[in-house]
Amino acid sequence: MGRLTVDLIAKSSVHVKNRRDEPLEQYLKKLTHLNFSNKNIDEIDDLSVCKNLSAIYLYDNNITQIHNLDFAFNLTHLYLQNNNITHIANLSSLQNLSKLYLSGNCISVVEELEGLTELRELHVENQRLPLGEKLLFDPRTLQSLKKSLCVLNIKKNNIDEIKELACLENLNQFMAEDNQIQDIKRSLMERR
Repeated sequence: MGRLTVDLIAKSSVHVKNRRDEPLEQYLKKLTHLNFSNKNIDEIDDLSVCKNLSAIYLYDNNITQIHNLDFAFNLTHLYLQNNNITHIANLSSLQNLSKLYLSGNCISVVEELEGLTELRELHVENQRLPLGEKLLFDPRTLQSLKKSLCVLNIKKNNIDEIKELACLENLNQFMAEDNQIQDIKRSLMERR
């Protein structure tokens, strides 16, 4: 399929049916949810006419870069699981984002999430990393998420140490199974 464009949204059978007699631009301005999961999307085009999007579902595609979402000030949920994303970028303008799903990508460093003060859930489990590599966390990102983040999923990422996560003050759901953490109890005690 290729690029996610306004034309592609307009031609989608779901959106054609929901639009009825409404002019396309008016319909796109009111659109709150966009689901193009598993559609061979590899790039996000300029969707800035869709100003009221609150949830975008783009999981199970071929996306390699996160871009062209800086218009989505109302976005609260972003689903980008099982793509080919290698770097977290271009999300700083999404200040209302509360849930971010990036599992099953190729991300080696959790970074560039500064400014996402409303982020409550971060799912980065099961990254497809080269043999022997582990998922890392940028200290600036952790500091910026220390008050807001409540749910963190880091399963299956070859992680051997979690001391750096101690700054996450409001974490109440932590999933870290299938990693290389030797003494999780000691690591959690050091967190307190």
